[in-house]
Amino acid sequence: MDKKKIINIAVIAHVDAGKSTLVDAFLAQSGVFRENEEMVAQTMDSNDLERERGITIYSKNCSVMHDGYKINIVDTPGHADFSSEVERIIKTVDTVILLVDSSEGPMPQTRFVLQKSLEQDLNPILLINKIDKKDARIDEVVDEVYELFMDLEANDRQLDFPILYGIARQGIVVRDPKECEGVVIETGEGKVRKQAAGQNGLTITPLFETIIDQVGGYENRDEEPLQFQISTLAYDDYIGRLGIGRITRGTISPGQQVAVCKPDGIFKMGKVNQTFIYQGLKRTAVDKVGSGDICVISGIPEITIGDTICPDAEHIDPLPSIRIEDPTLSMNFMVNSSPFAGKEGKYVTTRHIKERLEKELEVNVGLLVEPTDSTDSFKVSGRGELHLSILIENMRREGYELGISKPEVIFRKGDRGQKQEPVEEVVIDVPDQYAGTIISDLNLRKGMMVSMDGKNGRSKLVYTVPTRGLLGYRSQFINQTHGEGTMVQRFKGYEDYKGEIPQRTAGAIIAQEPGVSTPYALNNIQERAQLFIGPQTNVYEGMIVGQNSRPDDMIVNPCKAKRVSNMRAAGSDEAVKLSPHRVFSLEEALEWINDDELVEVTPTDIRLRKKILGELERRRSGRTY
Repeated sequence: MDKKKIINIAVIAHVDAGKSTLVDAFLAQSGVFRENEEMVAQTMDSNDLERERGITIYSKNCSVMHDGYKINIVDTPGHADFSSEVERIIKTVDTVILLVDSSEGPMPQTRFVLQKSLEQDLNPILLINKIDKKDARIDEVVDEVYELFMDLEANDRQLDFPILYGIARQGIVVRDPKECEGVVIETGEGKVRKQAAGQNGLTITPLFETIIDQVGGYENRDEEPLQFQISTLAYDDYIGRLGIGRITRGTISPGQQVAVCKPDGIFKMGKVNQTFIYQGLKRTAVDKVGSGDICVISGIPEITIGDTICPDAEHIDPLPSIRIEDPTLSMNFMVNSSPFAGKEGKYVTTRHIKERLEKELEVNVGLLVEPTDSTDSFKVSGRGELHLSILIENMRREGYELGISKPEVIFRKGDRGQKQEPVEEVVIDVPDQYAGTIISDLNLRKGMMVSMDGKNGRSKLVYTVPTRGLLGYRSQFINQTHGEGTMVQRFKGYEDYKGEIPQRTAGAIIAQEPGVSTPYALNNIQERAQLFIGPQTNVYEGMIVGQNSRPDDMIVNPCKAKRVSNMRAAGSDEAVKLSPHRVFSLEEALEWINDDELVEVTPTDIRLRKKILGELERRRSGRTY
């Protein structure tokens, strides 16, 4: 069989296992960078938010050369909210590198991405990463991975996977962990020096060799009729929508007339404007792209994920559709109606928000945007809180102002017409002394314990919990475990409705009138509440300035000034000492609010407010006659 020297691989793993760091090593050791060129850590995480949060949000492509082979690499997200990215990518690769932490072992998202790979009949390569950890348990983790493969009903060929061991941040992969025993990775004062180019003569060459041995190149099918399925979309401000995917067979060139087929066989003719391939980190325009390679095309504006590009009307042969998981969570995006509207943002109207959401739909296929009864509001549904909050964060950085409602899960009807809701698998690792509190909390939130394990003074809890029950829980979890616990979750599926789940028990502290907050007023308020604002903060009527220690909402005046008089009294000149106020991240704000509250998002601030700002109007709306 004539084979082309092209191999497509994906790096898959749970969040924080070292995917992007391994891709850095691929790039550093294949001559992509010049000798005098400085290499940035996590090169593929090019988005500002990805760098700040230390997670991969968007799957990205690059290519490297080794021993005459062109290896296209896809760096995939590890967070469950971006799983729709992973599902599509798996269809375009020949093998996957499954990265597993030597201490944590397989995590919830590991199971998800591996399952998708096995369904596509791929033979994974297992890489146990971070073998330099003090608490590494390499042999146990390998056994856990074998158990996971068997749970997922892998066939005999897939179970015979090659196993490699590595320290990705040092650019080291070995066939036996003993080869790493002499590697010193600390440089005084406990600081780690990263060396993606390798160390002590050890590199990632064994991984390159394993990939080439396992795949051996792509079958040369250039002479056959074109078949090219779009698996990812991108957008360029100059050339419009881009379709990205692997060419299964045939070739494609700029200016070529093609048939764009839907999975049901309906097609429309179109013309390819430009064709690109990946060379290193760059997208390079070429005159022809052949079978096996990952190709980017422009010129077909209505192209979408799952479409198959065929050569003409005589050779219509669409590939099966790519199923995108349905959204599980929704929020309302509204025009900012607070008294501060338009003071900080550049884009504040319904038209601006509508255009931005439509642009997002061009590339973010896991998103669903629907109109609502109000002309100033849109219902936006996604795969989870993080999925939607990333979109909101990007919008505020671009200059948009929004009002965001409390996240709501999306219910559906089961086979028997019963109400069903999304359920998540949650893996929690906490010190033993906090385990009882966490178990009690998750039981209240209708969670079901799957397993409990204890080792070295820490407990590992596995639960299935309704998505509703996890909304607003993360910040409480961090407080209860004093920052020592870890919690990871992934969407498991839909189950029958679990019943009522208790909501936030604390009331809100609401500003009574507009003005500027004073230390004197805040000092009196903090005796009964946790503050959300500091002194000299502009406030308006209906804005939430703190959390009550009791369940009821409380109206206060944070702008009250100290009375000025010429009478002196003991203690009147004491300095006011305010406790630090709580500063919300966007996710924490969305978790905190109740149904009658909104998060006001602007380029400079995140504020909490009541939907109805006036105290009298709120009382009227709450009356029943």
